[in-house]
Amino acid sequence: MMDRISAVRNVEDALAAFEEGEIDLETAEQRVVAAVRTYATEYESGDSAAYRVDPVDREPVVVVASSPDDAVEQVESILDEAVVAEAVERISA
Repeated sequence: MMDRISAVRNVEDALAAFEEGEIDLETAEQRVVAAVRTYATEYESGDSAAYRVDPVDREPVVVVASSPDDAVEQVESILDEAVVAEAVERISA
């Protein structure tokens, strides 16, 4: 399980490798996204879990919520607009 400190360390490692010229920007981005996605998809605490919401005509958004309806509400808050979700999927590690 990746905790927050591990996720931050992985992001820092990717940025350091980029700064040192050991990896290119695309690889750094991939490593950062991988660290964040791993953290998010392994997140489960009490009644909360990671959900992937696929809004119509938008990129999917991953949030931590207590239910699919709560996930859609959080995405609406993030995007600051009403969301029609094509799918809402609980993500498990």
